[in-house]
Amino acid sequence: MPESFANTSRFAALDEASLWRGVAEGTAGEVGTDFFATLVRSLCSTIGTYGAWVTDWRSEEKRLHSYSMYLGGEFIPDFNYDIAGTPCERVVETKHSIIHIADDILSLYPDNAVVRQTCAVSFMGMALLDVDGSVLGHLAVLDQRPMPAEPRLESLFRVFSARAGAELRRLRAEEQLRLREAKLARLIDGAMDAIVDLDRDFHVTHANAAAASVFEVPETELLGKPFARLLAPDSMKKLRGLARALDARPQGQRSAWVAGGLSGRNASGTDFPAEASMSRSEDKYGHPFYTLILRNVNERLNAERTIELLASETEYLRAALSAEKPSIGMLGESPAFLEMRAQIDEVAATDATVLVTGETGTGKELVADALHALSPRSKRRIVKVNCGAIPENLLESEFFGHEAGSYTGATRAREGRFTLADGGTLFLDEVGELPLSLQPKLLRVLQSGEFEPVGSSRTRRVSVRVIAATHRNLLDEVRAGRFREDLYYRLAVFPIRVPALRERPDDIPLLARSFTHRIAERMGKSLEPPSDFSLARLQSYPWPGNVRELVNIVERAVITARGTTIDLSAALPNPSAEQAARAEPRPAAPPVESAAVLTLEQLRELEKRNIARALERCGGAIGGKHGAAALLGMKPSTLRSRLLALGLERRSV
Repeated sequence: MPESFANTSRFAALDEASLWRGVAEGTAGEVGTDFFATLVRSLCSTIGTYGAWVTDWRSEEKRLHSYSMYLGGEFIPDFNYDIAGTPCERVVETKHSIIHIADDILSLYPDNAVVRQTCAVSFMGMALLDVDGSVLGHLAVLDQRPMPAEPRLESLFRVFSARAGAELRRLRAEEQLRLREAKLARLIDGAMDAIVDLDRDFHVTHANAAAASVFEVPETELLGKPFARLLAPDSMKKLRGLARALDARPQGQRSAWVAGGLSGRNASGTDFPAEASMSRSEDKYGHPFYTLILRNVNERLNAERTIELLASETEYLRAALSAEKPSIGMLGESPAFLEMRAQIDEVAATDATVLVTGETGTGKELVADALHALSPRSKRRIVKVNCGAIPENLLESEFFGHEAGSYTGATRAREGRFTLADGGTLFLDEVGELPLSLQPKLLRVLQSGEFEPVGSSRTRRVSVRVIAATHRNLLDEVRAGRFREDLYYRLAVFPIRVPALRERPDDIPLLARSFTHRIAERMGKSLEPPSDFSLARLQSYPWPGNVRELVNIVERAVITARGTTIDLSAALPNPSAEQAARAEPRPAAPPVESAAVLTLEQLRELEKRNIARALERCGGAIGGKHGAAALLGMKPSTLRSRLLALGLERRSV
């Protein structure tokens, strides 16, 4: 049996940096079942307890199922138990706190079999939570000797819990992705339209049952077959030409109808006409492949819409999985934060439209995520739209979708964000950037749930909960005639203001410590917590960029940290440099008139430099009274069009 943790003086003498390195090294390079086995064994070894285990919580059964359980130097396979009458019941119910029973656990749980059989005396456990706050499982240790309270013990235990929770969330997201991809595969294989995947040499790599039926060839015999044998010669030539055209297109535009259709050829040598579309993708090695859909005209629209929806869901799950590791989350204990959190709890369970306001960088999107996660719609997805990042002429299509041929470049039907969010939540970020021309259509769908896709006379009906966010004062926009009053009151059924970071200075040390730990862990660094001096410096800084600026400063400090010490205050902006950057520039002397005539390319370069200077002066912001568009004397939509035309990339703000 490993040495007990009861001797706190022994633990106090240990080098804290070594402990943190032990955590990272002990669990590095493992995933899934192997990860949890390594984690619990490393946890027992690091803090000297008799046993440790990590579990999966199954709320419908009220049972905990162990991913890995390590007791007395041995792994206990497939262990599961009811939580009633166990210390783990308190862990699951408490959620956010460590449950620490330092001594005499038997008097509290005299009927618990594990406590009796292991002769346990002490226990520590913590719930592992999903991003929405629901319990995924828990991590626990027990020992046969007392385990007195020790701050560094609890700190170390939180580190192991954070790593276990991150892996549980990754496994859940991975499982959802597998289920979604399996559902998409079943839909494709069961579709009535022929769907064929072709490699770069136009050999068949996948074909559904409908393709086998259309070409009168068994599915197994289609694989590897040159597709040229299944088309008339002129159709194959057309297909190759379309493939070259798709190769040259940018990402997001690599799909098209096959103009005039194709002439297929079945096994008996009989030609048949077919409508078709083709899209180009790349596999994980960067090799191109093409998906050809030969459609029954009457069923084409329904099949395409269903596949589009499922493919979009899969992409959202992929994005959620890839974004899991660096996520930061909502943290705070200040009165301002707790008041906002109480508002979220009040309105989350309803379908009321919520308007989230606050300065740039305060975390309005995190509020939307929390509202969705705590709502009855949480089993469906939340679809997000940045209203200020989409060109004005594409906004209606982005919201409501379009039919094929409804405008130039619309080569195929496409579902809008309202359809993708049906049954779930739609988050409209920077809603104050919406053009007046679109606002009545948005108001209609908010009031009735009905809309028509661009180019269609068919009315669609959806059930969507809308959350909007803006850093603007929308009432000022209403008074200025740039925002409809009726739309404002429809959006602001339940307003939530996200406090600026300077309004919650008591949260800054908590946020800074958490960000330091998570970012350092992500970068594979072992760092001591920030000093009280540097945290005090952070609290005195005005934080014009709010939480987003704090994350950036912490990340910069982690990158530049040497050894195990981090100095957050050194990463703060230089006050004199800040003042110089914000100082009003002196008016430039009028240019000396030149007789030179500029070429079109010279004028283009001159405009690019001028716009770049304006964006730099405004911190990358386009809209607003302090944005680059106002500085240049043009509309934000005009400036965005010029950015696209000139090939300039706007910095995120």
